[in-house]
Amino acid sequence: MKRVTESGRAMKVMFALWGIGDLLADELTARLTAAGTVAVQANISDAAVADAMLRLTAFDEPVAAVISVWLPGRRETDAVADVLASVAKRLAGWHVEETRPIEPPLVPLRERASGLANLAFLRRPDTLSHAEWLHRWRDQHAEVAIATQATFGYVQNLVLEPVTDAAPDVAAIVEELFPIEALADPHAFYGSAGDNAELTRRIERLMKSVNTFGADRDIDVVPTSRYLLR
Repeated sequence: MKRVTESGRAMKVMFALWGIGDLLADELTARLTAAGTVAVQANISDAAVADAMLRLTAFDEPVAAVISVWLPGRRETDAVADVLASVAKRLAGWHVEETRPIEPPLVPLRERASGLANLAFLRRPDTLSHAEWLHRWRDQHAEVAIATQATFGYVQNLVLEPVTDAAPDVAAIVEELFPIEALADPHAFYGSAGDNAELTRRIERLMKSVNTFGADRDIDVVPTSRYLLR
């Protein structure tokens, strides 16, 4: 399992946005560059994924987009947040530690990545210590998630700390990439090749696993289109 740490790459910060403007505008990317970003990724819940069969909301309203930025250090965080606040009615941000069990395919800048990118916001149940929750999620569940779903990209983001005032309590943010057919076809989502018995087996195994660390409840799942902007 590949883990990307701050020593090997710039600090990663993820922002959830509500009430968004044009996140693909050249001007916005230029402003984020001027604010100090090393790289920028946009996950937008747009018309291309509007008919997704899986969409869950635990926040008070659905997340419209997630912007991930890589920064040289902490001091650039406020400047980036100020830029994003100018194109969103509301935002919340978290400093995260990234792990990539499946490296997403590279695509040209500003080109929509193929397929569907789901962003899941996880909360830790009070019944589990942080260490036990982390072990069950990152060490045990990842293998099950990969084995039971048709993912071709899988990124785990452990929340280290909030970077905006009053950011909701979130333990982790997961990004999973699926074939575009997974928008509406459970077999495409789970990789069960039209076999209903296999589909049922995979769903049952996955749900048993997510139950062990509380991801069967109090979770947001945001279907998005994925873009690398810088």
